[in-house]
Amino acid sequence: MTLTQLNYIITIAETKSMNKAAEKLYVSQPSLTNAIKELEKELGITIFYRSGRGVTLTNDGAEFLLYAKQIYGQYETVLEKYGEGGSYKKKFGVSTQHYSFAVKAFVDMAKEFDMSKYEFAIRETRTAEVIQDVSTMKSEIGILYLSDFNRKSLGKMLKSSGLEFHHLIDCQAYVYIWKHHPLAKEKSISFEQLDGYPCLSFEQGDNSSFYLAEEILSTNEYSQVIRANDRATMLNLMIGLNGYTLCSGIICEELNGNDYVAVPFQDDEQNPNSVMEIGYITRKNTLLSKMGVLYVEDLKKYLNISE
Repeated sequence: MTLTQLNYIITIAETKSMNKAAEKLYVSQPSLTNAIKELEKELGITIFYRSGRGVTLTNDGAEFLLYAKQIYGQYETVLEKYGEGGSYKKKFGVSTQHYSFAVKAFVDMAKEFDMSKYEFAIRETRTAEVIQDVSTMKSEIGILYLSDFNRKSLGKMLKSSGLEFHHLIDCQAYVYIWKHHPLAKEKSISFEQLDGYPCLSFEQGDNSSFYLAEEILSTNEYSQVIRANDRATMLNLMIGLNGYTLCSGIICEELNGNDYVAVPFQDDEQNPNSVMEIGYITRKNTLLSKMGVLYVEDLKKYLNISE
């Protein structure tokens, strides 16, 4: 049984004539008759009673017509939304750890499209949710980082989720603080110097692993720790409480403003400066959409990455 056959049944029932139905459907009458006979044979019922006056529905045919209209009506609804000229908007989403450069690239990408024809989404969220969003195709691309500390654990998560990691850039860790912070003028800042100031960390959930942290040295013991779940709150805490976070040092002043500075983190034997390998994740063996391709190009452009 095909949608074409269902359309034939509906049209014949409306016109009550094989000739008129054939004309309306732009098919020959023999082809139409054969299609109906094949369907009747497949279903084991007689749909139409044929006479010199035309065709009428049998009792079985009248019942079948109700189902045929329901199924074909749903098909037309789908076609109306998703077909050419339909109301469907193509979707593109990015899920990312809290990186302003990821948002900046998204802004630049979105400007290249007629946003009335697309449904865009940018989600700054927890590490596990970045992975889940891409795995379930809620987002096409995810942005996160790997390091010697988390690589094995996150690598297993990516593999089990059918995802692959694409390298963008390697970064040393920086101390991200308010420009009027007492340590803002330092050439570099050690872990010892940070003692006494609150460490700001993005929340990863009650039962999350250290490996999901967005900051390096997540297993260290801090005298003061404040967890936040969005970037705006984090920036407010930097100003209000002289808080700090250990990040990639890639700052987007266009979005975050110029009230913050990134000072190189001075490591030591107990507190190594782990390299942050920032990249994007996608589903394996999946080609990026034109939005995805442009988004990655904008990421590389902002990060000054040459091909």
